[in-house]
Amino acid sequence: SITFIEGPTFADVGNALQAHDAVSAKFADRSPEETMTALGMPGLHPEGQFFPDTYHFPRGTTDLELLSIAHRRMQTEVQAAWDARAEELPLASAYEAQILASIIEKETALDSERPEIGGVFIERLQRGMRLQTDPTVIYGMMERYDGNIRRADLLRDTPYNTYTRAGLPPTPICMPGRESLRAATQPHMTGALFFVATGQGDGSHYFSKTLAEHHAAV
Repeated sequence: SITFIEGPTFADVGNALQAHDAVSAKFADRSPEETMTALGMPGLHPEGQFFPDTYHFPRGTTDLELLSIAHRRMQTEVQAAWDARAEELPLASAYEAQILASIIEKETALDSERPEIGGVFIERLQRGMRLQTDPTVIYGMMERYDGNIRRADLLRDTPYNTYTRAGLPPTPICMPGRESLRAATQPHMTGALFFVATGQGDGSHYFSKTLAEHHAAV
């Protein structure tokens, strides 16, 4: 068996497949573009396209076969979440919901918080506010990320910098799980526009409706 947890990138998945002694690594040295073409999806960005779960398989199964199974699962899960979506979401497609779910996935480890974080981002999209979410900045920094985000990084424009660009980034930034997909399509709308880590050590956040309240929480 092999387990893909929620939140890793496509590169992480590739490394896990390559390191598994029961997987036949056929595409370990291929580019992401070549891998997606071999999967029958030329031109599709690989990020976020594979569902996090535990997969059981016969020894000698190829990495491509496992990726194909995980991709079909993701398609099923995304479509199920999209079909059950709330009305009047500012999302144009299931793919946009998948992108938002990947951001929610990286913002919290608490399933109980995901719907409220989804509500913050949906509220911001509805109001035309920028998402201003650090995980997208980190993803856009790629190998330049050293564990810290500096003010210069927030100001440096990339397609994934939601401080400099409005709307959603162009692709998912990780593999979202079922709870994040549900939070993106069935958000808990409280009117909150901001959140910040409480620092209590449990991964929880404090949600604010006004900038003044948010500054006080920070």
